[in-house]
Amino acid sequence: MNVSDTRCVLVTGGAGYIGSHAVLALMDSGYRPVVIDNLTTGFRFAVPDGVAFYQGDIADGALLGRIVADEGICAIMHFAGSIVVPESVADPLKYYDNNTVKSRALIAAAVAAGVKHMIFSSTAATYGMPEVSPVTEDTPQRPINPYGWSKLMTEQMLADVAAAHPINCGVLRYFNVAGADPLARTGQSTAGATHLIKVALEAALGQRAAVSVFGADYPTPDGTGVRDYIHVSDLAAAHVLVLEALMAEPARSLTFNCGYGRGFSVLEVLDAVERVAGVTLNRRIEPRREGDTDSLISDPARLMSHVPWRPEYADLEVIIAHALAWERRLAAIRHAKAA
Repeated sequence: MNVSDTRCVLVTGGAGYIGSHAVLALMDSGYRPVVIDNLTTGFRFAVPDGVAFYQGDIADGALLGRIVADEGICAIMHFAGSIVVPESVADPLKYYDNNTVKSRALIAAAVAAGVKHMIFSSTAATYGMPEVSPVTEDTPQRPINPYGWSKLMTEQMLADVAAAHPINCGVLRYFNVAGADPLARTGQSTAGATHLIKVALEAALGQRAAVSVFGADYPTPDGTGVRDYIHVSDLAAAHVLVLEALMAEPARSLTFNCGYGRGFSVLEVLDAVERVAGVTLNRRIEPRREGDTDSLISDPARLMSHVPWRPEYADLEVIIAHALAWERRLAAIRHAKAA
């Protein structure tokens, strides 16, 4: 193509959990997504038919340059990376490489190719253990684990690059992402995932013997950690709206929290899973995990005031029901592949 297409968006990690939902949101909004994924944790079946797919690494500058030129990429949504907090504590160099060094390579390729807009998948883990609740975008960022630091370093790179080059950036700090596409087109598919709702549903379907509750002595109402859960499709919709805001004001970069502003404890989530799935879960109380904080709740007011984002699925049981439908479909997909 060799000409920038204002509807063509490169989605890194687009075969993964959040990235695949972003692909659907872009398609549903009339954009033409292009996916790059090394399939380390992503799945080829998560990329819809007809979407251009490149299997490769975001650190491959030559490949990225070719994709941008051939597809006419005007913007990048960057989801590729590692996300498991305890693993980042045990293997910090993996996270600084995969989340920071490779992001630096991606940003460099974007600048060299003249890409105008980039949206970055950041995290509430950059806030560490905030002294205020709910958390606003101005809350001091003091990560308490390498995962949070690896993301914060990339945020800083993007801010510096946007100040020096003709590219603007949207940084979206996710709280706890959960659920699945309401039409069951995609969902969380990673084996051994650590997301609480996925783990609990696997247990509900007999794929796990129990659900571990890491820490029951936090200073919270029931002693377990409290998190702000956001439906992945609401999150994906926010990405499209933020991209349109970046396109409308190319000299301006934006940073937003992505959550609902309400927290649920681990035990409250497990109770909701039992109601939706109609089962009783085997719960195991375990020691706290290193790098976890007691409570993390967003203030999404800035996002809602800057773009016309209004969540459609801000109900914990709806989130769980959509995730359960996906788990059942995923089991069927795996059964068909094994047959």
